[in-house]
Amino acid sequence: MQIRELSVAGSFEVTPRQFPDARGLFWEWYRFDALAEAVGHPLDLRQGNGSVSNRGVVRGIHFADVPPSQAKYVTVTSGAVIDYIIDIRVGSPTFGKWEAVRLDTIDRRAVYIGEGLGHAFMALEDGTTVTYLVSEVFNPTAEHGVTPLDPTIALEFPGEAGEPLLSPKDLEAPTLLDAEAAGLLPAWEGARAYTAALDDRWDARD
Repeated sequence: MQIRELSVAGSFEVTPRQFPDARGLFWEWYRFDALAEAVGHPLDLRQGNGSVSNRGVVRGIHFADVPPSQAKYVTVTSGAVIDYIIDIRVGSPTFGKWEAVRLDTIDRRAVYIGEGLGHAFMALEDGTTVTYLVSEVFNPTAEHGVTPLDPTIALEFPGEAGEPLLSPKDLEAPTLLDAEAAGLLPAWEGARAYTAALDDRWDARD
């Protein structure tokens, strides 16, 4: 597989090799060792999630407190999404910036969203199924959101998906600047220190 770091530090695009034959197709959609080498530490898998979304559904922007946050490895098993990784780390050189990756069943890409980053996606087809491997179990008291309609972030939604469809929770989420003022966002230095400690523990393994 090919792993490429994205413009938002701590996020990566993963493109697997596919092996078609007369029977169908085979690919490795997750490799513990390859991802750990690229990221600096492994994904400490604690929970697996799945969602099914209709065309136009937007989920996010979601994030969790650091520490421990919730790193995510996300791929699509049916349909297609535009996946967004948003830098919400206060003090980061790319604070408020984002990058988008199309995840579908053609290239079968995945994305890794590191600790302290925001995540959202928009479904491009009905019945789109997204699979998430995450580094921490769900903790509602540590989970937060920023509205994906925030004009400061200005996510670009593809016209092919129609009007964005959001949950009431995501619609009512604060803007990036309101979340910052409320002290909800992770700090760049704190997130860096936490991931550096994970890197050090991985490097010190026997």
